[in-house]
Amino acid sequence: MTASLNPPIERHEIGRGMALMAIAMTVLPVMDVLAKLLGQKMPVLEVTLSRFAVQSVLAVLVALAMGKPSTLLPPRMGLHALRGLFLAVATLLFFAALKAMPIPDTLGIFFTEPLILTALSTVVLGERVGWRRWAAVVVGFVGALFIIRPSWAVFGTTALLPLAAAFLFAGYLLLTRRLRVEGSLLAAQFITGVAGTVALGSALLLTSLLGSQEMRAVVPHGIEWLQLFSIGAISFVAHGLVVLAFRYAPAASLAPLNYMEIVSATLLSYLVFAQFPAPPVWLGIAIIVGSGLYVAHRERRRAIVSDAGL
Repeated sequence: MTASLNPPIERHEIGRGMALMAIAMTVLPVMDVLAKLLGQKMPVLEVTLSRFAVQSVLAVLVALAMGKPSTLLPPRMGLHALRGLFLAVATLLFFAALKAMPIPDTLGIFFTEPLILTALSTVVLGERVGWRRWAAVVVGFVGALFIIRPSWAVFGTTALLPLAAAFLFAGYLLLTRRLRVEGSLLAAQFITGVAGTVALGSALLLTSLLGSQEMRAVVPHGIEWLQLFSIGAISFVAHGLVVLAFRYAPAASLAPLNYMEIVSATLLSYLVFAQFPAPPVWLGIAIIVGSGLYVAHRERRRAIVSDAGL
């Protein structure tokens, strides 16, 4: 048995990363509520575009205020842009699902993302995942079926949109982990925002010219401007915290903390839309969360063994 190098510092950093992720997951459902409200009045593409456009502008303003505009350009800009595209499409699919489905149901299906991330981290990041955690991933997907099946009966293929968003968001987090030490936090925010703005803006222009009336851009009115700005501002803060979290902790440690989102999401959904998850949805969420917590437990045990040099 040999002592590891500076284990207290490493544990402290992992704890800091987990705290940052927990804060981000608590704040994000406010953005979901605003997106659902706005999705009833304007194209989902336009709502999603505002989220990335505001994020880009805020990143520029903060960089200028700090007197460091050069920090907006990271190395390996192509990978940062790809990361932004993953997040843009994932957000678009998620917002499209929110337009029709209750927030807890949508999030319940999306919660397969940490399990997807755990599985993909073995291939992309080379992180070790044992058979117990693989079993937890399988059980988690079984839990997702408890949510998808009744949602499919009511909303059809829309119920698959959060699942597709989960895969794309896992890709975004994997790239976040890989790029965690390259470039500034503002650079990550800026390039992600610009990539999403260009892609979604081009799509909205195309649908406005060629699409149906409901797919064409509309001019916001009154409080809608504030709501659109708030979506981008919340995203800027929350996903900035996510980037910081991945600089301190490994993907498998942070993945289960995504489940904290269901607490504030369910409360807000009930208060704003009078929507509360049905029993099958709660069962599916419980299975998924249980699987995620077990993954977190196994990750902590592995970290303790590693620190002890066993």
